[in-house]
Amino acid sequence: MNQRIQFPVRIPFVEELGLELWAFGGGSAEVRVDLAEAHLNSWEVAHGGVLMTLLDVAMAVAARSQHSHDPGQGPGVVTIEMKTSFMRPADGQLRAIGRLLHKTSTLAFCEGHVHNGRGELCAHASGTFKYLRERARTHASPRVTKESE
Repeated sequence: MNQRIQFPVRIPFVEELGLELWAFGGGSAEVRVDLAEAHLNSWEVAHGGVLMTLLDVAMAVAARSQHSHDPGQGPGVVTIEMKTSFMRPADGQLRAIGRLLHKTSTLAFCEGHVHNGRGELCAHASGTFKYLRERARTHASPRVTKESE
């Protein structure tokens, strides 16, 4: 795919990190990010939390892609567990590929890989996701406020 597409649901945290969806469907997804200074750790490479979020989002979107035309499955999934292995420092533009390995009516089992701009494998993850029929709302939405200085 040559251009980014819209995520199936809006997630402000994902937007804030600058993650972009480039492929979605058939049990797979591609998510990219161009690293900025805010994404870096003290070694000036991608912070592990950025890589884990990139993998989590790619796998969740891959799981979600199986129900994109099924209104009974709701807009999303929640992460139940995730294991991540880091192979090498990640820099430049990162590309995560998420893939659905197996699903049941309530769970999705996925894997994901992150590659740098040179095509080198930087991280791998496996995860389990729970399908939601509708988004649970147990709390009122938090109010975001900025204190004046």
